[in-house]
Amino acid sequence: MSFLGIALTILGLAVFETVSSVDNAIINAEVLSGMGTRARRWFLVWGLLFAVFVVRGLLPWLIVWLALPGQGPIGAFVAAFSSDARVMEAVERAAPVLLMGGGVFLVLLFLHWLFLEPKQFGLVGEKFFTSQGAWFFAVAAVFLALTVWFSLRVGNMVAFSAVIGSSLFFITHGFKENAEAQERRLISGTLSDVSKILYLEIIDMTFSIDGVLGAFAFTLSVPIIILGNGLGAVVVRQITVGNIERIRRLRFIKNGAMYSILFLGAVMMCDGLGVKVPQWVSPAATFLIVGAFLAKSLWELRKDAKGITSAAGKPRTRASGRGGRGRPAPRSGTSP
Repeated sequence: MSFLGIALTILGLAVFETVSSVDNAIINAEVLSGMGTRARRWFLVWGLLFAVFVVRGLLPWLIVWLALPGQGPIGAFVAAFSSDARVMEAVERAAPVLLMGGGVFLVLLFLHWLFLEPKQFGLVGEKFFTSQGAWFFAVAAVFLALTVWFSLRVGNMVAFSAVIGSSLFFITHGFKENAEAQERRLISGTLSDVSKILYLEIIDMTFSIDGVLGAFAFTLSVPIIILGNGLGAVVVRQITVGNIERIRRLRFIKNGAMYSILFLGAVMMCDGLGVKVPQWVSPAATFLIVGAFLAKSLWELRKDAKGITSAAGKPRTRASGRGGRGRPAPRSGTSP
């Protein structure tokens, strides 16, 4: 891969990690507001190192190990960071198994958002799908059945990977649902700062799975994934500290994240089925999708600002008791 390709991939990974972690940043900001200064500083410094080097470093290695079980943990670690041609060839052979599971996970993540999660409606059709939320599980079941059917033509392990991706989605979804339910306890201050820090790290680990799995749509190189996702994690921490309210006002940024997740999931599934997609497509599509919804969010902000300004500039009139609506009130000392 050329230097330009590496830079484009790292930047695309950072953008994807950032937009897919907006919900995580919001939870962090709300919980941190109820913590002491020392605990807040510890989470933002040491918690960042843990998030970058442990979570986003170990998860890609663990995924490579699952894709190459015959290598063992040490062999998978060497394969993840090796540039040896034979090792890279082994990783490429295992790629369909790895990519199919990740792709199924991401597509299910998008479908859950489309059918069940509250959202700002950014595109035509989103309101309709949200109103049909009861159909999510039926659509997910049919999607998984069709995916397994076509995957069996490629290999049994590829089909099994699709089932694993589905299982991983529902497991992590349960953790996320519990995290949202426990958020009120964290904010209320009934738990100690140490408990809050530990819980925030668990939440961060759960949310980071989306970004780590999606990263394999960009590249199979674990060092590049760590660099890109680590850069995104740094940006998310900075958003948590000082810009969370501004991010909240970007009403369609979550839409951009979810549509990029759908696209990356589709790319991974295509690769898993043997349909090769050029490597530049994933970062380019991420830039375009996220950029389009960012532009739409900024446009809506400008429209809202203009509406407030025009409303403030309109002259106010007072209605007199008998003079009808909208007539200016007579000045004191003059006859009506």
